[in-house]
Amino acid sequence: MKRRDFIKVGAIGAGAVALGGCQKDGSAKNVHIKRRKTIKIKLATSWPANFPIMGTGVEGFAKRVNEISEGSIKIKVYAKNTLVPALGVFDAVSSGSLDAYHSASYYYKGKNEAFNLFTGYPFGLTAQEMNAWMDFGNGMKLWRELYDKYNLVPFKGGNTGVQMGGWFKKEIKSLADLKGLKMRIPGLGGEVFAKLGVKPTLLPAGEIYVALERNLLDATEWLGPSLDVKMGFQKVAKNYYTGWHEPGSMLSLVFNKQKFAKFSKEQQLMIEMASNEMNSNMLSEFQYKNAVELETVKKAGVKILEFPSEVMSEAKKAMIEVAKEKSAKSKDFAKVWKDVQGFLAKNREWTDIGLEKYLKVRDS
Repeated sequence: MKRRDFIKVGAIGAGAVALGGCQKDGSAKNVHIKRRKTIKIKLATSWPANFPIMGTGVEGFAKRVNEISEGSIKIKVYAKNTLVPALGVFDAVSSGSLDAYHSASYYYKGKNEAFNLFTGYPFGLTAQEMNAWMDFGNGMKLWRELYDKYNLVPFKGGNTGVQMGGWFKKEIKSLADLKGLKMRIPGLGGEVFAKLGVKPTLLPAGEIYVALERNLLDATEWLGPSLDVKMGFQKVAKNYYTGWHEPGSMLSLVFNKQKFAKFSKEQQLMIEMASNEMNSNMLSEFQYKNAVELETVKKAGVKILEFPSEVMSEAKKAMIEVAKEKSAKSKDFAKVWKDVQGFLAKNREWTDIGLEKYLKVRDS
């Protein structure tokens, strides 16, 4: 009996050593992950170095992956223009010259118009609804099907929540006030505004403030108080409008397909878990910091305004026109648009009954 017990204990001890080795006190330690070959990933972003929330968020993601993989996955984050231009990350990762990137899908609508819809669109999904479409609807399935054509594997990369409608040097009192107005605004929001008579333009972040100051722009949208204040817009435009064009914009964390396929299943799951955490954390940080910096906006003498009802009514009609035009030209856009609008239709009533009614009661 004693001999059998000795053999049994010895076998257990040997198993512990094989799995992870022992501490000095004889207890087993799991170093299974550490024994794997270390994977190094070059991840480029579309943001400047140390860019608040979005840039620091992806840095946090890289740190988190290193922690949970116990050092077997090391991600080096490169700010925009370090390895490739800010919007060159898509092509660089698609070709395999880089391993991963962090950006926003609608920046690459020139590749496929449907990519607009995986960031967000005017009068579309809130951040909570976007997450639901991705996780429980067909959002992620459709996104990965389309990105697969470009040798890419996408993940949720954060969400800004509802964005503000923009900074205007002059108050917008009617639809006529938009005619000929020069505004920095990207994506489908810019195309909708164009149908209302606005002249949309795109400028690098570093040029927007000066353009407003010198009257080369009449208006600009950026994001929300959390980042807008850092741009200084409250100093040169005193009319700040509530949002409609980006109600829950999702950022994208994207890997080269071949690179990602080489990861073990465990490593792939670690990346997915960390990306979900980043997606949640970023939305929470935007909520918090928008609230904090709203006080800075108000102290600067800025008026918080809503667009006139006729402007919003015409904007909704314009969005339908834009969607019809794009659906006629792109089968991919038509397919994704039908799905996301169907998902919104199923969720709209609950959002209105649940969240909207609650907010009316809470704030009345």
